Amino acid sequence: MTTPKKVLIVVTNTAEFEKVGYRTGLWLSELTHFWDVMHKAGLSMKIASPTGGYVPIDPESLLMPELIQMTGLKDAVNKRYEDRAFMDQLKNTPSVAEIDADQYDAIYLTGGHGVMFDFGSSEALAHLIAAFYENNKIVAAVCHGPSGLLNVKLSNGEHLIKDKKLTGFSWKEEQLAKRDHAVPFSLQDELSKRGAHYQKALIPFTENVVEDGLLITGQNPKSTHAVGQALLSRLTN
Repeated sequence: MTTPKKVLIVVTNTAEFEKVGYRTGLWLSELTHFWDVMHKAGLSMKIASPTGGYVPIDPESLLMPELIQMTGLKDAVNKRYEDRAFMDQLKNTPSVAEIDADQYDAIYLTGGHGVMFDFGSSEALAHLIAAFYENNKIVAAVCHGPSGLLNVKLSNGEHLIKDKKLTGFSWKEEQLAKRDHAVPFSLQDELSKRGAHYQKALIPFTENVVEDGLLITGQNPKSTHAVGQALLSRLTN
């Protein structure tokens, strides 16, 4: 019997913006929509976080119908995963430092504004991502998730994202979400500063997935399902 492919999912531990005090955390659909694709295909998944422990959920990912309308997400998927068994996985996650990359076939970085405060500053996460990439395993990320790629360096000393085509939450989308004054940096600009070839959709909040070798990135919440499909295709073909 073939052992199912196993995907590591990384989520944030950050519950608040540092400057303004708004609550933030995981953007729930960027977990559930991805999980749904993997689960239906029979893949195995594990959720981890930078420091381990509790994972906060951005309340706006549950309570903002106008944003759901803007992004086009139909959160029947979120509804499907409201059961206790699934949500309990976010109560006490292992830290990324506890994870052995050899036990997984791919890594996926979720978004939500919380990741902008803890993904890029986690040396353990940077080392883990490099271990996946340098062992010919897929690295995927969506929305603000690519902030986890900013400080990942390979054994040759170069940034993983140098000369790579990728995407992530655009500055225009940050402005439209009215969080441009609250975020610690422009993800779009910081990716480009490290030599990445940033690509965005012509229309904000529309689906955009960019693949470059082992790297798969999605621009915004609307892109989550497609990132999952792209990763699934690579793992099963």
